Order: sequence, then C-alpha cells, then structure tokens
Amino acid sequence: MSVPAIRFRKMNGLGNEILVVDLRAESARLTPQAARDIAAGERTGFDQMMVLLPPRAHGLDAFVRIYNTDGSQSAACGNGTRCIAAVVMEETGNTDATFETDAGLLPAWDAGGGLITVDMGPPAFDWDRIPLAEEIQDTRILPVQIGPIDDPVLHSPSAVSMGNPHAIFWVDDVAAYDLAKIGPMLEHHPLFPERANISLAQITAPEAITLRVWERGAGITRACGSGACAAAVAAARLRRTGRSVTVTLPGGPLRIDWRERDDHVLMTGPWEFEYEGELPADLVLPAA
Repeated sequence: MSVPAIRFRKMNGLGNEILVVDLRAESARLTPQAARDIAAGERTGFDQMMVLLPPRAHGLDAFVRIYNTDGSQSAACGNGTRCIAAVVMEETGNTDATFETDAGLLPAWDAGGGLITVDMGPPAFDWDRIPLAEEIQDTRILPVQIGPIDDPVLHSPSAVSMGNPHAIFWVDDVAAYDLAKIGPMLEHHPLFPERANISLAQITAPEAITLRVWERGAGITRACGSGACAAAVAAARLRRTGRSVTVTLPGGPLRIDWRERDDHVLMTGPWEFEYEGELPADLVLPAA
C-alpha cells in the first residue's frame, strides 16, 4: 500500500532545530531508522523531530512522539512544543493548545509578542523517577565526577527529571569546557541507566543562568528547553537563585518560572518557521 506524500515543517526554537511532521490525518508511521535517515538529510536535518499523531483523549490536540537524531525517543522537548503549539494555534485560531507526550500533558498558550509559554509540569527529584541506577537520597548533589579524583574537571552535579533525565554541573564559565568531548562520556555514565542530558550551568545573577547543554541522542544544540527548566529548578533547590529566572543559552534567552502553588515549571520563549518540504517517500511506512 502506498503512502501519500508527507510534508514537514522545518522550525526552530532559539536555534534548536525542530522538524514537525503531522500524521494526525495520515495512515502512515515512521520508524527509528527512518528518523535517523531523515536527520541525516540536507533539508530534513533536526535536533528533535516532533511527530503529531491523533489525540488519545477528547479535548487534546495531538499525541506527540519525539525523536532525537540517533532515532531514540524523548518524552519531552520544550522548544519543540513551542513550535508545534504555533502550528496548531495557527490551524485552529485558538490561543492555546494541549499535547500528550510520554511525559504527560503539555499545555501551551500564546504569551504575546511572538512568545509561547509551555507548562512543562512538575519536576521530579526522586532517584528512581529521574532515574538513577542506584538509590541516592539527595539528588541535589550526585557522586559523579570526571577527571583526576583529587582534581576533577567536573563534579557533583544536580539531577532533575523534566520528563527526561538531566544532570547539571555548576561551573564558573560555561565556555571553559570542551562539551563535545565530555558530553558523550557523561551522557553514558553508569549512574544514568536511560542516559542523561548534560548541562554546564553558570549563575550570573540571582535571577540569571547561562547554560550549555549536551542533549542525549542529539549532541550539542543551540538551546534545550527542558534543560533550561531543569537548571532553573536545580538552582532554586540549592538556593543559588529564586524560582523565576532567565536562562540564556547559545541561541538566546528563555524565561523559566517554577510556580509555587502547584510545583509546575513554565517556560516562555520564541519560535521560528524556516521552510516546508516533503519527506523522502521510501522512509514513510503505512500505519501498522
């Protein structure tokens, strides 16, 4: 059975390259191998691919499957959620949208001025929910280091799950480290059974953090929305900042608010549309 041509939208959130593929009305599916091949394409390369599928409950706009460049799946992507929210709100004429992911529901709404806010839900700090490979009571400081035992290059990260696992290393200068070299080693550290996103975080003011992120399955990206959320709540837990901060990534700033009344983390930032195209026909399979 042939599959009709499937179009994509190339978008970005602060330079985090997002490919949006809408399969809500299509009898088609993508495999992890297809995701890897699409990521390798000249026009279809991405940091994350957001695949919109039919909603599984009334009142939702879509179920979203999220692929990394290596074909692995992620449960949440903040920058990608802003992009798909822009697509759906333009389609429906509404000022809000709600998506289901493997991390739960992600509501989003128009924040004005070309910005979209995503409710990323509450963070998780328990070792088995992050998850970690062994029980650690205080996940504000993990027994992880890289380099000589008496003079480590990096050490004592904080751990948070924002639907995906994050390890945040506190540094004086995020530019002083070869993240492309140390990121893969730390992503695959034995303490992280599902691998981890690795962040270098520099506190520059009580309400400001500078951040670089190595994303599991994708590598260094210009921005990571869930990483910004994780760094913000980890900093607040350590009383390094307040609960509302601006997190500046290589692609630009995100506003992160860790709401006290329900523990939810709100992320506000921009999105951009780049171009449209069609996926290679041989990579799209009929729905199972």
